[in-house]
Amino acid sequence: MRRLVAPVTVLSGALVLAGCGSGDTQADSQADSKAELSVSGAYMPQPVSDSMAAGFLTVTNKGGTKDELTSVTSDVGEVTAHETVDASMQEAKDIAVPAHGQLVFKSGGSHLMFEKLKRKPKQGEKVTVQLHFAESGTVTVEIPVKSATYSPKTGH
Repeated sequence: MRRLVAPVTVLSGALVLAGCGSGDTQADSQADSKAELSVSGAYMPQPVSDSMAAGFLTVTNKGGTKDELTSVTSDVGEVTAHETVDASMQEAKDIAVPAHGQLVFKSGGSHLMFEKLKRKPKQGEKVTVQLHFAESGTVTVEIPVKSATYSPKTGH
Protein backbone atom coordinates (compact mmCIF):
# COMPACT_ATOMS: atom_id res chain seq x y z
CA MET A 1 0.00 0.00 0.00
CA ARG A 2 2.84 2.30 0.77
CA ARG A 3 4.26 1.88 -2.74
CA LEU A 4 1.11 3.29 -4.35
CA VAL A 5 1.07 6.49 -2.30
CA ALA A 6 4.24 8.00 -3.82
CA PRO A 7 3.26 7.46 -7.51
CA VAL A 8 -0.29 8.70 -6.85
CA THR A 9 1.07 11.79 -5.08
CA VAL A 10 3.49 12.54 -7.94
CA LEU A 11 0.74 12.02 -10.54
CA SER A 12 -1.69 14.26 -8.62
CA GLY A 13 0.95 16.97 -8.30
CA ALA A 14 1.70 16.81 -12.04
CA LEU A 15 -2.00 17.17 -12.89
CA VAL A 16 -2.36 20.16 -10.56
CA LEU A 17 0.70 21.85 -12.12
CA ALA A 18 -0.59 21.13 -15.64
CA GLY A 19 -3.73 23.05 -14.78
CA CYS A 20 -1.61 26.01 -13.63
CA GLY A 21 -0.58 27.08 -17.12
CA SER A 22 -1.32 30.59 -18.26
CA GLY A 23 -4.98 29.71 -17.84
CA ASP A 24 -5.64 32.18 -20.63
CA THR A 25 -5.48 30.04 -23.74
CA GLN A 26 -8.49 31.83 -25.20
CA ALA A 27 -6.76 35.22 -24.81
CA ASP A 28 -3.53 33.72 -26.21
CA SER A 29 -5.36 32.44 -29.29
CA GLN A 30 -7.17 35.79 -29.68
CA ALA A 31 -3.84 37.62 -29.60
CA ASP A 32 -2.54 35.29 -32.32
CA SER A 33 -5.70 35.83 -34.35
CA LYS A 34 -5.27 39.63 -34.48
CA ALA A 35 -3.56 41.13 -37.55
CA GLU A 36 -0.01 42.32 -36.78
CA LEU A 37 1.19 44.55 -39.62
CA SER A 38 4.59 45.98 -40.52
CA VAL A 39 5.88 47.72 -43.64
CA SER A 40 9.27 47.26 -45.30
CA GLY A 41 11.12 47.92 -48.54
CA ALA A 42 9.26 51.16 -49.31
CA TYR A 43 10.53 53.33 -52.17
CA MET A 44 9.37 55.67 -54.91
CA PRO A 45 11.39 56.06 -58.10
CA GLN A 46 11.85 59.77 -58.80
CA PRO A 47 8.91 60.57 -61.08
CA VAL A 48 9.63 61.58 -64.66
CA SER A 49 6.14 63.08 -64.97
CA ASP A 50 5.01 66.23 -63.18
CA SER A 51 1.62 64.69 -62.43
CA MET A 52 2.15 60.95 -61.68
CA ALA A 53 4.43 58.66 -59.67
CA ALA A 54 4.52 55.09 -58.41
CA GLY A 55 5.28 53.68 -54.98
CA PHE A 56 6.35 50.23 -53.88
CA LEU A 57 6.44 48.49 -50.49
CA THR A 58 5.67 45.26 -48.68
CA VAL A 59 3.07 44.90 -45.92
CA THR A 60 3.73 41.86 -43.72
CA ASN A 61 1.06 40.39 -41.45
CA LYS A 62 2.50 38.21 -38.66
CA GLY A 63 -0.93 37.84 -37.06
CA GLY A 64 -3.45 35.04 -37.38
CA THR A 65 -6.22 37.11 -39.02
CA LYS A 66 -6.25 38.77 -42.42
CA ASP A 67 -6.66 42.49 -42.78
CA GLU A 68 -7.54 44.66 -45.77
CA LEU A 69 -5.93 47.78 -47.17
CA THR A 70 -8.95 50.01 -47.77
CA SER A 71 -7.28 53.23 -48.94
CA VAL A 72 -4.05 55.22 -49.10
CA THR A 73 -3.65 58.95 -48.54
CA SER A 74 -0.76 61.38 -48.88
CA ASP A 75 -0.19 65.13 -48.80
CA VAL A 76 1.73 64.90 -52.10
CA GLY A 77 -1.36 64.00 -54.16
CA GLU A 78 -4.09 61.44 -54.70
CA VAL A 79 -3.07 57.82 -54.13
CA THR A 80 -4.74 54.64 -55.32
CA ALA A 81 -3.66 51.03 -55.23
CA HIS A 82 -3.42 49.29 -58.60
CA GLU A 83 -3.24 45.60 -59.47
CA THR A 84 -2.05 44.08 -62.69
CA VAL A 85 -4.72 41.69 -63.95
CA ASP A 86 -4.41 39.92 -67.30
CA ALA A 87 -1.58 42.28 -68.33
CA SER A 88 -3.66 45.40 -67.66
CA MET A 89 -3.56 47.79 -64.74
CA GLN A 90 -6.72 48.46 -62.75
CA GLU A 91 -7.56 50.27 -59.54
CA ALA A 92 -8.01 47.89 -56.62
CA LYS A 93 -10.32 48.31 -53.63
CA ASP A 94 -9.94 46.52 -50.30
CA ILE A 95 -6.76 44.53 -50.99
CA ALA A 96 -6.30 41.57 -48.63
CA VAL A 97 -3.25 41.20 -46.41
CA PRO A 98 -3.41 37.48 -45.60
CA ALA A 99 -2.87 36.08 -42.12
CA HIS A 100 0.80 35.11 -41.73
CA GLY A 101 1.39 36.54 -45.22
CA GLN A 102 2.28 39.59 -47.28
CA LEU A 103 0.85 42.18 -49.61
CA VAL A 104 3.60 43.13 -52.05
CA PHE A 105 3.57 46.24 -54.21
CA LYS A 106 6.42 45.80 -56.71
CA SER A 107 7.57 47.12 -60.05
CA GLY A 108 5.72 45.29 -62.82
CA GLY A 109 2.92 44.21 -60.47
CA SER A 110 0.63 45.73 -57.89
CA HIS A 111 1.73 49.26 -56.95
CA LEU A 112 0.67 52.55 -55.42
CA MET A 113 -0.24 55.15 -58.04
CA PHE A 114 0.24 58.81 -57.10
CA GLU A 115 -1.75 61.18 -59.31
CA LYS A 116 -2.42 64.91 -59.47
CA LEU A 117 0.89 65.57 -57.72
CA LYS A 118 0.97 68.82 -55.75
CA ARG A 119 4.75 68.76 -56.09
CA LYS A 120 7.21 66.54 -57.92
CA PRO A 121 9.16 64.44 -55.35
CA LYS A 122 12.92 64.53 -55.87
CA GLN A 123 15.57 61.90 -55.17
CA GLY A 124 16.68 62.06 -51.51
CA GLU A 125 13.32 63.32 -50.23
CA LYS A 126 10.69 61.29 -48.41
CA VAL A 127 6.99 61.08 -49.20
CA THR A 128 4.62 60.40 -46.30
CA VAL A 129 1.66 58.09 -46.90
CA GLN A 130 -1.04 56.77 -44.62
CA LEU A 131 -2.12 53.19 -45.26
CA HIS A 132 -5.67 52.68 -43.99
CA PHE A 133 -6.60 49.14 -42.92
CA ALA A 134 -10.03 47.73 -42.06
CA GLU A 135 -8.91 46.19 -38.74
CA SER A 136 -5.54 47.73 -37.87
CA GLY A 137 -6.37 51.37 -38.50
CA THR A 138 -3.84 53.73 -40.05
CA VAL A 139 -0.14 53.00 -40.57
CA THR A 140 2.04 55.98 -41.55
CA VAL A 141 5.00 55.23 -43.82
CA GLU A 142 7.88 57.44 -44.95
CA ILE A 143 8.71 56.44 -48.53
CA PRO A 144 12.21 57.46 -49.67
CA VAL A 145 12.46 58.82 -53.21
CA LYS A 146 15.16 56.96 -55.16
CA SER A 147 16.63 57.52 -58.62
CA ALA A 148 14.22 57.04 -61.54
CA THR A 149 16.06 53.81 -62.48
CA TYR A 150 16.31 52.37 -58.95
CA SER A 151 15.73 48.64 -58.61
CA PRO A 152 15.88 47.03 -55.15
CA LYS A 153 18.46 44.31 -54.62
CA THR A 154 15.96 42.23 -52.66
CA GLY A 155 13.90 41.82 -55.81
CA HIS A 156 10.65 42.79 -54.08
